[in-house]
Amino acid sequence: MNKKLLRNQVRHSLQKIDSEQFNLSSLHIKETLLKEPSFIEGKTIAITISNKQEVDTKEIIESLWKLKKKVVVPKCNTIDRSMNFYEIENFNQLENVYMDLLEPIPECTHLVPAEKIDCIIVPGIVFDIKGYRIGYGGGYYDRYLTQFRGMLISLAFSIQIRENVPVEDFDIPVDLIITETRRIDCVKNRKESNL
Repeated sequence: MNKKLLRNQVRHSLQKIDSEQFNLSSLHIKETLLKEPSFIEGKTIAITISNKQEVDTKEIIESLWKLKKKVVVPKCNTIDRSMNFYEIENFNQLENVYMDLLEPIPECTHLVPAEKIDCIIVPGIVFDIKGYRIGYGGGYYDRYLTQFRGMLISLAFSIQIRENVPVEDFDIPVDLIITETRRIDCVKNRKESNL
């Protein structure tokens, strides 16, 4: 199955989640993430501001601030398809940009280079158990992750997980996926699939 078809199928399924289930599942995912050792040890965490049917990240960000972690969020450059992360200390440092996305206001925040980030929460629409994902089609994360060496975690609802997704040479898999029902060790799954 091709990426576009899979993306549309899963988007359609996500739209069917009722608000109570959505909130409960997001809460389970947040609680599991906050217990994750690599997440606890990290000082600077990169995370997107969730939009529509994505796992809610706003409460995760508030928890990170309470834990005295640095929270950095992405700013995308639509001209050259590059992305950088800026530290935010409150939600007032965000602005509404294209496609109703919230991004940091560069004048109110400061740029944080990749080598200063310990963990990136990588967004996506469809994931497989080896950590490969189908994103939103812009390629921003694929480009950025070539320069990143820290922990990569994705948050997803269980309906976003497939056994396999189409993989291209430039795709960089995540290390861990947390859903409302399980913790998927993608590094282990990739090793086992290569045996």
